Amino acid sequence: MTLIAGNWKMYKGPAEAAAFCRELRQADLPADVDVVVCPSFTSLAEAVQALAGTEIGVFAQNCHWAAEGAFTGEVSAPMLQELGVYGTLVGHSERRQWFGETDELVARRVHACLEAGLHVIACVGETEEEREAGATHKVLRRQVASLEADDNLVIAYEPIWAIGTGRTATPEMAEEAHQSIKELIDVPMLYGGSVKPENAAELLAQPSIDGALVGGASLDVASFAAICGAAVS
Repeated sequence: MTLIAGNWKMYKGPAEAAAFCRELRQADLPADVDVVVCPSFTSLAEAVQALAGTEIGVFAQNCHWAAEGAFTGEVSAPMLQELGVYGTLVGHSERRQWFGETDELVARRVHACLEAGLHVIACVGETEEEREAGATHKVLRRQVASLEADDNLVIAYEPIWAIGTGRTATPEMAEEAHQSIKELIDVPMLYGGSVKPENAAELLAQPSIDGALVGGASLDVASFAAICGAAVS
């Protein structure tokens, strides 16, 4: 089964999220593609309600490792589950870059979320400097080293230099990175990094790519549905 996940980042408040999800319900989505949207925390409840009774899952964009405690600004797995949230992203490059999340902290979040029963999309990827230095595989090995295969775990490879830049790894580059990670951990893998309707089919045709983590192109229903359709084209 192919998984297409839309990461809305810090876009779409509750009203806009609800309207998007109502429109997405009516979209012509392939039956054999798993579809997930990842709203911001404030829009999760509206997304869950608007997508109730569908096969479209709602994931958070992050989750803390503790069930509760003195962690101002954080949200726990039980809180997400009470809303009806199905899973969460963990370790997105923007969390690592802007909020100092280390491999160790990402691993703690991943393990806690899986133990709580959430599905997890754990993100890994190298910077442009690391790729130019020939350190891509070393970085990926380090990031994956503390993760263990789990039925509810998916890994998203997102080369940082291709996120929000319009640049995309070639299908061959993406396939090579995915193969490298799959030698270390046997879980489904998504590609993330400027995925668009125009390049989705070629990327998703690679044998080691099991889906896509979509950023900006997931903010428009027609664009997101087109990427979902490309998964079976």
